[in-house]
Amino acid sequence: MKTGILLVNLGTPDSPSTADVRKYLHEFLNDPRVIDIAPLARLLLVNLIIVPFRSSKSAKLYKQIWTKNGSPLLIYSLRQKEMLQKILGDDYQVELAMRYQSPSLESTLEKFKKGKIRKIRVLPLFPQYASASTGSVHQKIMELVSRWEVIPEIEFVNSYCDDPHFINAFTEIGKRHEPSSYDHVLMSFHGLPERQIKKADRCDHCFRKNCCGSLTDENAFCYRAQCFETARLITAQLNIAPENYTVCFQSRLGRTPWIRPYTDQVLKERAGHGDKRILVFAPAFTSDCLETLYEIGTEYDVLFKKAGGEKVQLVESLNDSQLWIEALKELCLKPL
Repeated sequence: MKTGILLVNLGTPDSPSTADVRKYLHEFLNDPRVIDIAPLARLLLVNLIIVPFRSSKSAKLYKQIWTKNGSPLLIYSLRQKEMLQKILGDDYQVELAMRYQSPSLESTLEKFKKGKIRKIRVLPLFPQYASASTGSVHQKIMELVSRWEVIPEIEFVNSYCDDPHFINAFTEIGKRHEPSSYDHVLMSFHGLPERQIKKADRCDHCFRKNCCGSLTDENAFCYRAQCFETARLITAQLNIAPENYTVCFQSRLGRTPWIRPYTDQVLKERAGHGDKRILVFAPAFTSDCLETLYEIGTEYDVLFKKAGGEKVQLVESLNDSQLWIEALKELCLKPL
């Protein structure tokens, strides 16, 4: 009997065609944990406004990062699975699924169902917990497995925002860029609507003064607090002083308030202060994707130059680095 290891990433279109991007956005944005508004309002907003008008635009962006082998996110996620399988050995069966599109959670779980699996450990490839990412993965898996006749022991990894092996892997990649040679460093995380942060607040703690100053029992499940903790640990290892880096949030959608500060606005402010070269980490992503390669590497570089700066340099993600595979191994083996 083996232990099943299920790596789960967010997902990617099957191709950069408008049709495949439309299909991906339709599944992704109709998830009630992603756009957490009234069902009818979400149905109208997503299917009559966002998907029809955004699909062709997003398809053009995906074409900018697409490789001859396909989506970078899928390529790196598959490499992580293969390398982790090799390092864990024959007592484990490592599989990869995407929350949206292919390979689907349902088809991947079927491999475990048909195999000799004594238990499954679910490891979402999102270091910081959010209802819209990790929470959605866990919910979908529970829904699917609940239909099985025999349900094995299942372990869910909630987050690893402060895991020392994860922090060390990102730190070592960051060292290659010599952060001290830049005017300022940004720790840019994927954004979330403020309402989702408030929903996860069980102690009436959010958005108070210095509420994310440290990770405590009160804010342990706060995505924003976990992001700040990741940033603190990485910058501490890199000897980056607090005044020399800024935690910020990217990729907002719509007009409702999202968690601040916004990365694009911070870049404009840094240019206004006379900064010329900015180094950007994206520690919410474990594989390079549209949000890192295009949004940071291209879009923010252009924005910064228009504001008077010279260069935005992206720190590549963990991808298939050996230290990251070692970190994944530790996350698979450590007691929960």
